[in-house]
Amino acid sequence: MKSPFVSAGKLSVLLFCLCDIAFAAETAGQNYFNVRSYGAAGDGKQLDSPAIDKAIAAAAEVGGGTVLVPAGTYLSGSIHLKSNIHLLIDAGATILGAPQKLNAYDETEPFPGIAYQDGGHCYFHNSLIWGENLTNVFITGHGMINGGGLERNPKILDEMCGYEHFPTPNTKTYPPVRIGNKSIALKLCRNVLIRDITIFHGGHFAILVTGCDNLTVDNVTLDTNRDGMDLDCCRNTTVSNCRVNSPIDDGICPKSTCALGEPRVTENLTIVNCQVSGFLEGTLLDGTMKPAKNGLGRIKFGTEASGGFRNCTVANCTFRSCRGLALEEVDGGILENITINNLAMTDVPDYAIYLTTGKRNRAPNVTTNSRMKNILISNVIADGVGKMSGIQIMGLPEQPIEGVRLENIRLISKGGGTAEDAAINPKELGAGYPEPGKIGTLPAYGIFARHVKGLELENITVNFITNDLRSAASFADILGLEIDNFKSQLAPGVKAAVFADNVGGLTIRNSPALEK
Repeated sequence: MKSPFVSAGKLSVLLFCLCDIAFAAETAGQNYFNVRSYGAAGDGKQLDSPAIDKAIAAAAEVGGGTVLVPAGTYLSGSIHLKSNIHLLIDAGATILGAPQKLNAYDETEPFPGIAYQDGGHCYFHNSLIWGENLTNVFITGHGMINGGGLERNPKILDEMCGYEHFPTPNTKTYPPVRIGNKSIALKLCRNVLIRDITIFHGGHFAILVTGCDNLTVDNVTLDTNRDGMDLDCCRNTTVSNCRVNSPIDDGICPKSTCALGEPRVTENLTIVNCQVSGFLEGTLLDGTMKPAKNGLGRIKFGTEASGGFRNCTVANCTFRSCRGLALEEVDGGILENITINNLAMTDVPDYAIYLTTGKRNRAPNVTTNSRMKNILISNVIADGVGKMSGIQIMGLPEQPIEGVRLENIRLISKGGGTAEDAAINPKELGAGYPEPGKIGTLPAYGIFARHVKGLELENITVNFITNDLRSAASFADILGLEIDNFKSQLAPGVKAAVFADNVGGLTIRNSPALEK
């Protein structure tokens, strides 16, 4: 028969465990800072950002901790992050951007020199939640940030930093303004995690990170009225499992501006398992998913690209009711070592894949041409592609794009091209803004490539829905063109492809329509 009494040894172990649990609970209590304990009402009427700041300051004083925003609506102006702080926005909690009339956002900081990017990129302090020169920053939770009164396009910021006067410096002096226009803005931070939150109506940027290293954005939902997330001059970044709806501007947008006062490359970037779309704002969140007219959305590298992009991967992503993938290098930098794999696109206006270099050269002391090389794009299905163009690859006459491989691509165009469209000779991009619409309708409904050195196409199938009198492909100024297993739908009497006289090193295999 077992003794009803606990042995001394077992009792000591039990007491030790209980003490350990009690100590852990006490420690957790000491490092949890509930914003309501610092005066936040969470009623959507009282301005709660001062109380949230008090909780953040209290956590920072003891070396860091978790600042808890429990269920409720917290009307807020600028919230100031600090190092070693975990801002936890709990389920049922909403941080609501205050109306501009409350003057609750911080003043814009001074911006010296010439602005090579718009005012949204030049100023950071006029944001709902911001931090600068911080280490260990964590914003998580299943709650929401509602931009509320944030502005999406305050032109005064462009005027103040001189962007509208580029390249001539603006000599006029402006007083700082309190126009909040970003939900989250982080500058020169390290070890950053943004996870699980939802941002609605995010202003100019729902998330703007500039010059940040070791950044993770995971399982975030953005349903907003301008850019979703801009990843500017960042290194060692992972964006995963995110849903980004941005009908009026770009969805996930790596950039490389001069906002830090010098060109800085964006590198070691992974974007994986994400969804981008161009539905009407709010209809991703409510589940109705109503397509906007010519929605933007998309994943786009650029346009600002003074530093360039290096070692970047995009994989397992979907595009719906928005423009397609864009790789743009037009400001004298380099875009290299890029892999794109497993994309599914439905109803993409204008284009499915767009690669371009140009010479806008919006960067200081540009001495080199914009360059692009070593690009691999594979396993892409795109249907409902707009008539204007399908896949376009356009380098500079003096600086061809180098080393591009496209494989396992299936593209279905809406079609409708005319004989007049087939005769178009597209203009060069030159110093123009890099957007397919600036070039216009192309003479091929499937692939148009010009100024490329080393182009490989394998297992490519292009079709149309409405009869199209353009060829499936058109090539000009290509040195080293290899085509294997190219299949295309053609209208009667239309050639599968047009090869200009300056296409050299041509190899065609397993493509009967091209070999005739």
